[in-house]
Amino acid sequence: MGRRPVSRKRSGAPARPLSAGGFGTRVELGEDAYQVRTVTGSGAVKDYRCPGCHQVIAAGTAHVVVWPAADSGGVADRRHWHAGCWRREAGRRG
Repeated sequence: MGRRPVSRKRSGAPARPLSAGGFGTRVELGEDAYQVRTVTGSGAVKDYRCPGCHQVIAAGTAHVVVWPAADSGGVADRRHWHAGCWRREAGRRG
């Protein structure tokens, strides 16, 4: 079983900046807006836990990173989701 990443919120460390590469869009769901960025398999260098299904997104697996738009949060609130789990969540929120 892979090691779970340390939460930056718990560790007190500042959020890492986003990389310059990648494809991102702004998604509006009801009154909330989110930034959604696709991460390719080659760009996924460590394991994450999906908040939708609570399963591990293994390093090397394509997925999406989602965080509240600047007016309601920021990059420090980003979460890594399986693409299918995020689509289901977006449908529920929208």
